[in-house]
Amino acid sequence: MFCFQCQETAKNIGCTLRGVCGKDERVSNLMDLLVYALQGLSIYAEKSEFSLDKKYGVFTCQALFITITNANFDEDRIVDLIKKALALRDEVKKKTQISQKGLHDSAVWLAQTKRDFIQKSLQVSPLSYSDNEDIRSLKSLILFGLKGLAAYTDHAAVLGFYDDEIFKFIYKGLAAVTKDLSADDFTALVLETGAAAVKAMALLDRANTESYGNPEITKVNLGVRKNPGILISGHDLKDMEELLKQTESSGVDVDTHS
Repeated sequence: MFCFQCQETAKNIGCTLRGVCGKDERVSNLMDLLVYALQGLSIYAEKSEFSLDKKYGVFTCQALFITITNANFDEDRIVDLIKKALALRDEVKKKTQISQKGLHDSAVWLAQTKRDFIQKSLQVSPLSYSDNEDIRSLKSLILFGLKGLAAYTDHAAVLGFYDDEIFKFIYKGLAAVTKDLSADDFTALVLETGAAAVKAMALLDRANTESYGNPEITKVNLGVRKNPGILISGHDLKDMEELLKQTESSGVDVDTHS
């Protein structure tokens, strides 16, 4: 195991036995393999001469979102997503009809069982991205940025808002992590990732304001109440809306913390 996804990582270097967040070795490794499968999908998607259905972009965002720090520790869920990523990869491969000769392993490897996935996952940690620490760091920075903008894009998609250009950049970024580029090229891509993240945040802002209106300054009660409560951590307003509907007149308080 090697996970350095969050600011709480052991010794500020990386978790190697068990995540400070509680994530175990197998979950961490399977997350790395899910990213690897998405890289393979993205290699074909980037080369596609046709406009791909948004289902591929939405799935890629949802899958990347799951690999953020402590979003999901369910091994079987991650395994299912790996299987789906491989199936979608092969769908896109058929659409592009490009030669597989010389393609990165993430674009061609095959496996079906959880046991096979666990074995493969041992080979694809971020430490495998390059022997050059600077290149490896730049690739990791791009990947972290992609995970963040994928989360914003997924939240927007839940509200029915999409941007094909964001999906295209995610494919470009994931595919780039498999490539042997210069430090200057990767540095430029880091800056591109930042610009794409701003676009994703703007998309989510539009999705939220068009769905729920513009935010207004409101007085709230910060005191402790006797009612049972649900605290939402994050910025998914759709979750908030659904919980408010479900708990209406139930005596349960709903609050959010970002």
